[in-house]
Amino acid sequence: MKHWFITTDGSLKARWKKAFQDIAPLSANACHQVAKGDLVWILTSVNEWPMLVPLLAERGAAVVVMSYNPDDREALNALDLGARGYVHTFAASEVLSQVSLVVTNKGVWVGQELLAKVLAGSFKALQQRVEPDRYQHSEYLALLSERERGVALAVARGATNKEVARQLDITERTVKAHMSAIFKKLAVRDRLQLILKLAPVAERVSQ
Repeated sequence: MKHWFITTDGSLKARWKKAFQDIAPLSANACHQVAKGDLVWILTSVNEWPMLVPLLAERGAAVVVMSYNPDDREALNALDLGARGYVHTFAASEVLSQVSLVVTNKGVWVGQELLAKVLAGSFKALQQRVEPDRYQHSEYLALLSERERGVALAVARGATNKEVARQLDITERTVKAHMSAIFKKLAVRDRLQLILKLAPVAERVSQ
């Protein structure tokens, strides 16, 4: 498997070379060089990237879109076009190796906050299949302060830290502090576990 990188100037960053051995630059008009099973990394700074992603996917290559300014909407667009992953351009070599392992094994790689939003949306659909009063009361929320409950429920509905800060009129730093306290009180490791524990509750409270 070869790793191709499509950039605006054809340069290859040191962290990319550190992550992969068989690596080469690829110009936007030379996609015919890509073979089935190759992995193509394409930067969103390349204007043609939305057209190149489906083209490369049709050739049987796994495609990962890289962005200097990751954005949920752009990530969803990339996945919709056929990309298998979406990652920050400055991601460490160790992260890139993990991304490669996931996408070449038919998995999908996106940021944790975007995945959290997807999970929250899934729970919203699943909520219609459970008894309406099943999650009306939650012992988990009783463990949190009023402000922590607000933060936890917003996150469980899929909000990013920035969105939570705007909704509650607090700083992102304060949101992070609340999140640390919430993780500790509810015995969860990250926001994904928090969503798994609270998403049905969040959906019920929002109704």
